[in-house]
Amino acid sequence: MKKLTKVFALLIVLSLVVAVFAGCKPKNTYVGADTLVVGYSRFSGKFSPFFATTAYDQDVAGMTAVGLISTDREGNVVYKGIEGETRAYNGTNYTYTGLSDVTETINSDGTVDYNIKLRKGVKFSDGKELTVDDVLFSIYVYCDPAYTGSTTFSALPIIGMEEYRANMSPLTSVIAAAGRDGSSELFTAEQRDAYWAAFDAALPDLGEDITKYVMAKYTSYAPAYFGMEEDALKADEKLYVAFGMTMWGFGGKNEDGTFTTSDGKNFDLTTSFPTYEDYGAAIYAAYGDDPASIEKEKANDAFASFIEKKLGDKADELSKAVQVGESAANISGIVKVNDYELNIKMSKFDAVAIYQLGITVSPLHYYGDASKLDVANNSFGFTKGDLTSVKAKTSNPMGAGPYKFQSYENGVVTFEKSDYYFKGAPKIKYIKFQETDDADKVPGVTSGLFDVTDPSFNDSAVSAIKKANSNGEITGNIVTTSTVDNLGYGYIGANATTVCVAGDPKSDASKNLRKAFATLFAVNRDKNIQSYYHERASIIQYPISNTSWAAPKPNDAGYELAYSKDVDGNQIYTSTMSLEEKTAAALQAAIGFFKAAGYTWDDAAGKFTAAPEGAKFTYEVIVPGDGIGDHPAYGILTDAKEQLATIGFTLEINDPSDSNILWDALDAGTQEFWTAAWGAAVDPDMYQVYHSSNVVGVEGSSESNHYRIQDDTLDQLIMDARVSADHAYRKGVYKQCLDIIMDWGVEIPTYQRQNAVIFSTERVKLSTLTPDITTFWGWMNDIELLEMNPKN
Repeated sequence: MKKLTKVFALLIVLSLVVAVFAGCKPKNTYVGADTLVVGYSRFSGKFSPFFATTAYDQDVAGMTAVGLISTDREGNVVYKGIEGETRAYNGTNYTYTGLSDVTETINSDGTVDYNIKLRKGVKFSDGKELTVDDVLFSIYVYCDPAYTGSTTFSALPIIGMEEYRANMSPLTSVIAAAGRDGSSELFTAEQRDAYWAAFDAALPDLGEDITKYVMAKYTSYAPAYFGMEEDALKADEKLYVAFGMTMWGFGGKNEDGTFTTSDGKNFDLTTSFPTYEDYGAAIYAAYGDDPASIEKEKANDAFASFIEKKLGDKADELSKAVQVGESAANISGIVKVNDYELNIKMSKFDAVAIYQLGITVSPLHYYGDASKLDVANNSFGFTKGDLTSVKAKTSNPMGAGPYKFQSYENGVVTFEKSDYYFKGAPKIKYIKFQETDDADKVPGVTSGLFDVTDPSFNDSAVSAIKKANSNGEITGNIVTTSTVDNLGYGYIGANATTVCVAGDPKSDASKNLRKAFATLFAVNRDKNIQSYYHERASIIQYPISNTSWAAPKPNDAGYELAYSKDVDGNQIYTSTMSLEEKTAAALQAAIGFFKAAGYTWDDAAGKFTAAPEGAKFTYEVIVPGDGIGDHPAYGILTDAKEQLATIGFTLEINDPSDSNILWDALDAGTQEFWTAAWGAAVDPDMYQVYHSSNVVGVEGSSESNHYRIQDDTLDQLIMDARVSADHAYRKGVYKQCLDIIMDWGVEIPTYQRQNAVIFSTERVKLSTLTPDITTFWGWMNDIELLEMNPKN
């Protein structure tokens, strides 16, 4: 039996996740100059600036909202948003304005003050003015002990934050800790019994959720773990639960074909079959009344979410946070100066803090309770620990943004312009976000269903766009295409603990072993990435997105091509070499690295014949190419496989049809080499991915350092860069970090792909579209200026 785990969230697939626009074919539905229709991916309906989790839901909330701090086309903070700052980009000067001015002051004692002054006269879409009270309300919601959204504002080193959040726990957690027969002045017997009844009722739902997840993801395992063919399993719904329990470790088949659950129940699988209730009972037998442990069995939804659903009208009551000890009444480092100014003091400098301060400012009078606003007496528009009023508005956002939310019906979100938007009322009266399948995005624009959309920018999409335009290009009379570099990059990774010599990942021998492979992977990038992406991707030389200001540029001192030096530090290539000559030179360099790693070379045989302690001749690389090699790195690996074979090595390419094979290996730390892509953020902080404290398996780790690189110098440099506000200094420090990572040979940067947004040339007045779209400045910036062409 094998237990499988969920996908590692930071690793991303190559294209946007898309949803199905059920049964609809594109047709000409152009609605005129007052409406812009955008082809979108599926929404979950959580359109709250506080609780939206998907990018699509966040975009809906963003249309109605305004951020506290603005950024420019390069992702840099705009400090003078009220009067505006003029900055050059691509040879053109642009003026950036925003909601506030922000001043960052690093004090002599190491503390940092952020003074924020608001623009006066800004109004929400209902006409009420935005003030510091709305900012305070929003901040206190994000920091509330009962807050369960994705924003991590409360993790900032704001003075007084820990004291404010201390000794506050959701009532459900208090009840769970007390046990089924427990009692406390914090809850009633009725509340206790309601919680445990919901707990029991949620167990089968958790079993159902896991079963459905397994049937959607892992039926290919049926022959190996369930003793039957995949098609036969899919055809017999009565077996689904048994298979779900098998794959999650809560049951298994016996030699005679019967099935036994982990808590000892037997089924013959001909006349008797386990049910979701049996699954829930097995989970309970394994963990008892311990919801925290049961949470580990999460597939799609957390166990807590199933309990919340079963609580019904008791859910809000029991989700409130209660005080279980001493807790501060306010966050002492956040001080209201006046109606348009506040000060936030942090205990230390954190380079990413100013970006996290750029929260969405939401109206207190809409999401909270104006009668509970009394800042002097530590009341900020709601009762601490009770976010009932905020949650009640999750599906109906409202803010000070350019548009007002109207409805979400039949897969369409409808907005109407806000006449109160501080940058001016939008030119287009209505905007619709319409759900669709990715395959229908390009046809949707060419046929008139959509005016704007974001197709996966693959060969078929490019071909369809070129075919639609009379000039045969991606921009023409029917479709206009805007491309930007993706905020992230593709790479080939190496696990330092499984690809090493004598069990020492940081030794020179181990680094040379990994660099031998890296040298061959690197030389095969140009041809294969160009073949897969054509002009839609470029080769990168460092493990950082080229969109980042910290990425080394060709003209920077010390810039080098990835893995272009041999073991003695000499350049492998010359500018006049052909691809064949470069490949031959790379193979010779790889031989040098293998020798330095301790492998024995036989001149007569022309290959290696013995491996050093802990190393071997066969290594595996996992590439999630859907079992058919559909991955940009697949060609790189097949070429390297052939080259390695000539010197005695075997590179096993594992191309699973189910990409979760890769994610499971990464979670377990058993992978050797693998291919994936990283999503990036505006700030290039490297702590999460490369710091030793985040190695998979380390207690308290975020388990995001899958390379298992542990280097004291790298750790110190990462922390040094975090505590400086000087971009030039930080870029220099990050260059040192990148060089260390490359020296370890744990990451081979491969490509930077492009994303695309396409517009109807006929219907959108493109002269009014914000110019110089970038990774950090999308087409919806300056949306109040966008116009439609008059209907013909």
